[in-house]
Formats: sequence, C-alpha cells, structure tokens
Amino acid sequence: MTKKKFYAYIVPAKKLKGVAENWPEAEKIVKGEEARFKGFSTREEAEEWLKQGAKYEVRSVKKLEPGIYFDAGTGRGEGVEISVTDEKGKNLLHKAISKEELTRGKHLLGKEVTNNYGELLACKYAIEIAMAEDVKKVFGDSKLVIEFWTKWRVKKEVPEETFKLAREVAKLREEFEEQGGEVIRISGDDNPADLGFH
Repeated sequence: MTKKKFYAYIVPAKKLKGVAENWPEAEKIVKGEEARFKGFSTREEAEEWLKQGAKYEVRSVKKLEPGIYFDAGTGRGEGVEISVTDEKGKNLLHKAISKEELTRGKHLLGKEVTNNYGELLACKYAIEIAMAEDVKKVFGDSKLVIEFWTKWRVKKEVPEETFKLAREVAKLREEFEEQGGEVIRISGDDNPADLGFH
C-alpha cells in the first residue's frame, strides 16, 4: 500500500495557500504558477511548514547522524537545483564549487537537466566534500542514484552526459568506500538537504 502524502502549497500571486491530500490535487493549483510546494507525511507537518513561512530550508528536529547530506529538487520553479549540507542543514556546496555558482547556498542547474541528474551531481559533490573533510558517511534519498547509478548500474539509454557522470561518480564512490566511507539512503522527510517536491 502506498503511504499517503500531503502537499502544502502557497501561490502568492493568487493569495492561495493550503494543504492538498494528493499530488494531482496540488498540481492543479501550482502548475504554471510561481509557487512553493512540498510533500509531507502528515497534514500537521504540512500545516507547520506553511505556518513557518513555506521555506524549503525548514526541516524536522529529528537528531541526525553526523555526515554529508545531498538532494536535488525542482520546487522553486526555476528548474533543478542541488543542495549539499551537514546534518544540521548548514550549506556545504561552497566547498565543492565556487561561491559565484551558488544562490541561497544552493546550485541552480536550470530546466535543461533532470532531477535525477541533479541528484547524481549532488552525490558527487557530497562524496568529494566527505573525502576532503574525512567524513565517513554520505546520505541521500534517491534510490536510483544510491542503489543503482553510483554502483555503475545504469542503462545506456540515459543521456550521454548522465551516463558519463554516473561512471565518474561510481568510481568516486568506490574510492570513498575503499577508504571506509558509506553512502546511505534515508527518507526524504529526514534529509536536511531536502529541497522539497521532486
């Protein structure tokens, strides 16, 4: 059985905000609009996010393991952006790319790439930062990236740019794991790097 999700949304131009009980309902409201929206496990969490200003950076207060966390998302409506943080949600991307490439501590890739490509690139940066800082755990919520692409299980049909990046990140992950590192899948609800709806 699929776990039910609630989608909080805010559409400033239309002065709309609320919680939808499924994605199709939320999509009708936010599609084609300058909107912020995010999925939650409970209605209470969705309402709390709205109450706190519908900021993507608002996370749960669950105590997380020390490590490097990564994510990609499309919630701001500007295309795919990536995030790499520590367990407290502190932005770390400036340790992998120049500050000029960052907006709000995140890296905007634009609308030309897929969310999965963004997840893969964010994973690459997370592993690079972990290796440079001698951190042994990297966390993300993408099953595709963690269980397949970074283990070099990728179909040749993906775009060439994604294929090349998957090969590069798989080699990097192998090196990281040889040095005692781990890449661990977690729930998006617990990911401090989370950028909202994917």
